[in-house]
Amino acid sequence: MKQPINEMEITFKAISVNESFARACVAAFCVQAEPSLDEITDIKTAVSEAVTNSVVHAYPKKIGNVTITVHLFEDGVSIWVADKGIGITNIEKAREPFYTTKPNEERSGMGFTVMESFMDNTEVFVNENKGLTVKLEKFFKRNQFAASGGGFNA
Repeated sequence: MKQPINEMEITFKAISVNESFARACVAAFCVQAEPSLDEITDIKTAVSEAVTNSVVHAYPKKIGNVTITVHLFEDGVSIWVADKGIGITNIEKAREPFYTTKPNEERSGMGFTVMESFMDNTEVFVNENKGLTVKLEKFFKRNQFAASGGGFNA
């Protein structure tokens, strides 16, 4: 991926009702690059999991913010989901299937596994101040954006 053709950033409260908002917002933004329906579904699923992780784990004693930054390219998308919560002590352990820090809440421990299954690249970073950022990348299988003259409605 080269220079973004468009980008956006949104910040919202880390509360459960905003999970669907985030998923829909990112998907709607990505539509301008004309990805397939399957690619949009993959993006929505991964964004939902990343935001859910922030809502459930980042702020156990208060409500904080989640920021999503999206860089849209002709051939894919890069999505950064960041919080300033408590972070993860052992990122490698947290990325293992079925690992959860909240077994009493009937959490499956599959968040990172789902993100990795639906995206082409998933990375996790510890933020400089505090919290985490999850980077999700999806490469579009066909370059419909360039073929359609850019995807933007004039």
